[in-house]
Amino acid sequence: MPIYEYKCNSCGHRFERLQSFNEEPVKTCPRCGGEVRKLISHSSFILKGTGWYATDYARKNGGSSRSSSSSQGSLKCSSCPATSCSTCSSS
Repeated sequence: MPIYEYKCNSCGHRFERLQSFNEEPVKTCPRCGGEVRKLISHSSFILKGTGWYATDYARKNGGSSRSSSSSQGSLKCSSCPATSCSTCSSS
């Protein structure tokens, strides 16, 4: 159930109510009995980062497709500790 925020037009009292979608909105202030209005509040849902789709779901390998293709294009083995390997010797 959503939480709705109200503000009294008479005394300025702000309060929240947990209400279902089909309930009638609150019309009177619980403090002074004055008329209230429903406020539009900020959502608690926040997206942070560079983007959830492009970074998490777009690529199945989890990495950039550009960096893997550029590393496959060069035949040097930059991370190999051996003095000779099949990748290094082919260059």
